[in-house]
Amino acid sequence: MRPLTLRLMAVHAHPDDESSKGAATYAYYLDRGVDVMVVSCTGGERGSILNEGLEPRVWAERDMAGLRRVEMAAAQAAVGFQHRWLGYADSGYQEPGSGDPVPVNSFGAIPVATSAAPLVKLIREYRPHVLITYDEAGGYPHADHIRCHEISALAYEAAADASAYADAGPAWQISKLYYDRIMNPKRFQAVYELLESEDPENPFLASLTEMRGWMQDRPYLATISIPSGGFFDVRDTALRAHASQVAPDHPFFFWPNDVQQRAWPYEDFQLADSKVAVPSPETDLFDGIEDSE
Repeated sequence: MRPLTLRLMAVHAHPDDESSKGAATYAYYLDRGVDVMVVSCTGGERGSILNEGLEPRVWAERDMAGLRRVEMAAAQAAVGFQHRWLGYADSGYQEPGSGDPVPVNSFGAIPVATSAAPLVKLIREYRPHVLITYDEAGGYPHADHIRCHEISALAYEAAADASAYADAGPAWQISKLYYDRIMNPKRFQAVYELLESEDPENPFLASLTEMRGWMQDRPYLATISIPSGGFFDVRDTALRAHASQVAPDHPFFFWPNDVQQRAWPYEDFQLADSKVAVPSPETDLFDGIEDSE
């Protein structure tokens, strides 16, 4: 049994990102006695209504920020992680190349050194051994996702430097930094091939064909696959809790879980940095980390 002192922190841009990008892994580690905290950088208040069948639509149109807090609480309850809001305003989505600026005082408009300060403080208070976030491209080109990477990368180093953010508490060295690589070409291909061989008339195949098309040229960068397939139902419950953002049968998110559990029962991550010696290959996000408490 793992020491209860092991801690994982995942930093995400908006509420709902934690459910589509890692919820099964968080449930997997919680089940193994690891403490897990999810940090949402923004409230998602500039998100559009992406579910045409949303029941509380009037609420969403009147108070998207309030609704998304309620949705986040439901997702948190489904998985069981701790949760913190970093407190920044959603920047909204700007089309790449449009030249449209992010809104004044939104997350993407605040200097990185400033917006990293509360994350450094939270890291020093929670003292995680592992930090998960996005790569420098943000996973996709949303200003908040890119800024999420930037403040996470800065906080990962700065939290260990007692001279940085001196009023944010005693320094803490995170042992390992990972990037989310859950949306990867091997996963799409494996699920597609199994579904095509067993159920070629399945309506999900059309969606998977399209997704394979735009994923096929992406490199496979994951360095570790977490066997979290037993928690895909938990992940889906959490994701459906974000009903303003995800229709309950959305083909991008909700593939048949029995197929996924046989074709690719993993969530995948890339080791971006480690302050400890890491075995090759890794089999666990906490490989190489000794309990020092």
